Amino acid sequence: MRLPNGRSKKYSLYLKDYTPDKEYDEMPNCKRELEENIKNDLLNIYSEYYKKSVIYNANLIKRLEEIRLEYKDVIKKFTKKQFQSNAIEGNSLTLKDVTMIFHEKKMSKNKDLREIYETINTRDAVELIFENKLKVNKDHIIKLHQILTKNTGIPFGYKRIPNFLLGRNVETTPPEKVDIEMNNLIKWYHENQDMHPLERATIFHGMFEKIHPFEDGNGRVGRLLINIILINNGYPPLIIRKTQRLAYFGALEAFDNGHKDKLKRFIIEKYKNTHEKFFKIYVKYLKEV
Repeated sequence: MRLPNGRSKKYSLYLKDYTPDKEYDEMPNCKRELEENIKNDLLNIYSEYYKKSVIYNANLIKRLEEIRLEYKDVIKKFTKKQFQSNAIEGNSLTLKDVTMIFHEKKMSKNKDLREIYETINTRDAVELIFENKLKVNKDHIIKLHQILTKNTGIPFGYKRIPNFLLGRNVETTPPEKVDIEMNNLIKWYHENQDMHPLERATIFHGMFEKIHPFEDGNGRVGRLLINIILINNGYPPLIIRKTQRLAYFGALEAFDNGHKDKLKRFIIEKYKNTHEKFFKIYVKYLKEV
C-alpha cells in the first residue's frame, strides 16, 4: 500500500488452512481479515502523519480516511460516463436539459446559451479531473479556466482589469500582482504536504477566491480546484450545491476576515454529505439495477 510519505508498505496474512488447490478469493474470511488489518493500520498511520489542529484532530482525520477507503471501493462500481455529472458544479439546467445537450445535441427553449456552454465545459473539465490530468500549477489552473470559459465570451487567463466582489467586503488582488500572488499560493500548497489534503484544499480555495485571479469564472475554477486537490491525493470529490451558496459565501466572507474555521467546517460537512448522500446512495441503486 502507498503511504502518505510516498513509501510503500507490504501486508501479509498467514493462511493456516491454505492448500495449493484453493484460490485466495475463495477464502472470504482470510480476505476480510487481511483487509480489516490493512484498514486499521492505515487509519492509524494517516492520523499520525497529518498535522493536527483543533478541527483537524486525530478522530476527524480517521473519519476522513475511512471515507477515502470506502470511496476506493465505491469508485470501482462506477463507469467513466457515470462520473461525467453536472452535479459536481451544477447550474439551473435540469437533468433533461443536460441529457438533450449531451446526447441529442439539442437545447430547450428559453435556456441561456451561456449556461448551456458552461454545462458542456464543466463536463469536459470534470472528465480531465477524474483522469488526473489537471494538477495544481499555473499552466493547469489557466487551462482549467480556458476550458470552463470556452464559447462564453469570457476572456481566459489572468485578469487585466480589477474586479470587485458583490456582497463581500474584501479587496481582490490587483491585476499587476496576480501572477506573484498565484505563484506564492501554489508554492504554499506544495510546501504543506503534512497538512491533510481536505484542509489544504480548503485554505487553498479561500486564498484563491480572495486573490480572484480571473476576470470572471473564479468561483467555478476555485470549486473545481478543491476537487482537483482531493482527487490528485486519492480522496473523493465534494459537491457544493446552489441551494447551499448562501452558507458557502458566508464561510468565504469569514475566511476573508481571518476566521478560517467556518470555511473548514463547511467544506468538511460537504465532503461527508457528498459521500453519504451521493456516492453511497448511487452505489445502492447500481446494485439494484
